[in-house]
Amino acid sequence: MTVREGSLEAPTRHPLDWLNPAFYDEKECFDEMERIFDICHSCRRCVSLCGSFPTLFNLIDDGQTGELDGVDRKRYWDVVDQCYLCDVCYMTKCPYVPPHPWNLDFPHTMLRAKAIQFKKGTPTTFRDVTLSNTSANGKLATIPVVVQAVNAIAKIKPARALGEKLLGVHKDAWLPEYTSAVFEKHAKRSSDHPVQNGARSLGKVAIYSTCYVNWNEPGIGHDLIKVLEHNEIPYILVEKQACCGMPKLELGDLDSVAALAKKTLPQLAALARQGYAIVTPIPSCTLMFKQELPLMFPNDADAQAVKAAMFDPFEYFQLRHKDALLKTDFKQGLGNVSYHVACHLRVQNVGQKTRETLEMVPNTAVNTVERCSGHAGTWGVKKEFHETALKIGGPVFRQMAEHPQAAEGGGLPDFIASDCQLAGHHIEQGMAGKGAGKVAHPLSLLARAYGL
Repeated sequence: MTVREGSLEAPTRHPLDWLNPAFYDEKECFDEMERIFDICHSCRRCVSLCGSFPTLFNLIDDGQTGELDGVDRKRYWDVVDQCYLCDVCYMTKCPYVPPHPWNLDFPHTMLRAKAIQFKKGTPTTFRDVTLSNTSANGKLATIPVVVQAVNAIAKIKPARALGEKLLGVHKDAWLPEYTSAVFEKHAKRSSDHPVQNGARSLGKVAIYSTCYVNWNEPGIGHDLIKVLEHNEIPYILVEKQACCGMPKLELGDLDSVAALAKKTLPQLAALARQGYAIVTPIPSCTLMFKQELPLMFPNDADAQAVKAAMFDPFEYFQLRHKDALLKTDFKQGLGNVSYHVACHLRVQNVGQKTRETLEMVPNTAVNTVERCSGHAGTWGVKKEFHETALKIGGPVFRQMAEHPQAAEGGGLPDFIASDCQLAGHHIEQGMAGKGAGKVAHPLSLLARAYGL
């Protein structure tokens, strides 16, 4: 019996069997990696996506046999370390994912290996755990006086060089600043608008602001509120938020992911059952609640309720637009916008709703770039990966700088934007000064277009 080449069905995902002791069996995990790597070697369709696939194929090509059997299994860890769980290979490239009988899940196999690696411990464990403690870092770093010191030190070259040596954070990598004007403490309360449910969209919103918006760039959250207010959509803020868990997931620290889920899921599920659309302005956090937590807790009613109620902001706005409930009284064109589609938004399979919304604005030309920027959260700032992150993002940097409608200024856009603000700043750095001062989150651009 032959197995057909590729699959025409939409990808499906099996639950993550992380509570099974066999999940942490290193030999079983390596046996599965060997099976998957051999299939990848025969296909090589994903060679341009990230560092994992070129690393794997180089190991094979440089081996004595030119096949996978010529690669020492210990070198599989080199492939694992290059994976930052963007999920693009699974959701957009691989023809052998379920329901194909070969049942190939590259990113979740890498996650399994990372979970084994985390339990064993690595020389960089302290650095990795510290970077992934986003809420704790934010609470500490945003204390008045402390925040000024933290931001100042991050700009001092000798201090950054010392940080690279002691902590393993690359001295040249862009790092976000912290703010003492924390979003959840300064967010404007909603006006008393009536709830208008549409056929496709719920009429009230609960804002899960995310660690990044809360502690680093609260302006994104304030712009989201401005847009909701302008469209007369009542909203509330999710109170006393905990991290979504994505930084811990990327590290393989699944126990910490579960501990955070115990804090977030009951509160969010209660809001979902009250008829709120839960909106998150950072795609990685949205994906965590839409995909990863439901796969970790497939029988948890709260996880499934939150999954159904969770929306990317522009996904929500386009649903409102289809319900004829989104205002289009734009006051200001945005000019030439180079827009990057973040990987964790692409794999949500909602389409390019941000692009569709920005293109509704008159006197706006959107240059859309759909390729990984290479930043990948904390991965791209680490000493051993930062140069690779810049290399992966190279094609994106070039395409973002070459807006086809910008005849003057060498094709440079008026704005560069990404739904992932970390990617936006990484792109700005990779553009070697060409994007200086041009980074604007799409929510901020939408607020600007409304004249808010």
